Order: sequence, then structure tokens, then C-alpha cells
Amino acid sequence: QVQLVESGGDSVQAGGSLRLSCAARYTFRHYCMAWFRQAPGKEREGVASIQTDDRTSYADSVKGRFTISKDNAKNTLYLQINSLKPEDTAMYYCAAELGACTFYTSFAAFDYRGQGTQVTVSS
Repeated sequence: QVQLVESGGDSVQAGGSLRLSCAARYTFRHYCMAWFRQAPGKEREGVASIQTDDRTSYADSVKGRFTISKDNAKNTLYLQINSLKPEDTAMYYCAAELGACTFYTSFAAFDYRGQGTQVTVSS
């Protein structure tokens, strides 16, 4: 049973930083990975993706502040979030797709999905 487990969410002040992690119980070097988030009362949106060849893509709303990375040896995906804003408050999820992917794809369409970690940013 493939499993993705997110961690690292916290309540922080605006301007702060967090690093989210997503641990995979499988060898994910053959998977494209992505981060999504869902704010209260809003639809879930993709924010970043990283391909098997380490090419990264970001939503315009997070470019310059979010950095997606992975450690294949640890089967762990990361999302570094800097200069946090109250509008970054959301549940953050990771997802995996065999081969290539894009964060424009629906979260539900990914092969594997995590349960989420909460990020709350206060002003």
C-alpha cells in the first residue's frame, strides 16, 4: 500500500518560513510529485510540481516564495515556504503521479495523495 505522509505544518506569523515534508513509503524516483493546498471555503489548487528529472514548476501566486525539492535517497518531498502571508493559510497536500505530471491536473486524478498538513499564518 503506497502511502504519502505530510508533516511540518504549523501556526506562524506573517513573514515567517516553514518547510513541509512528504514522506513516501515507496521509491518515488519514477514519480512526478506535486503540492496542493486548500484554503477554507476555497477549491483545492496546485502550487508546485517536480518532475522525475527535477524540473520544477510553480503557480504564479507562489513564485519566488515557494521552493519544491526532493531527496530520492530518503523518498521525501519538500516544500520550502518563505515570506508567509495570511492568504497562505490552508491545508497542504502532496501527490504523486507515475511519470510526468502538472499541478494543473486535478488532485483527485493523481495516483497517490496524502492526507494533508495544516499551515496557519497570522498577521
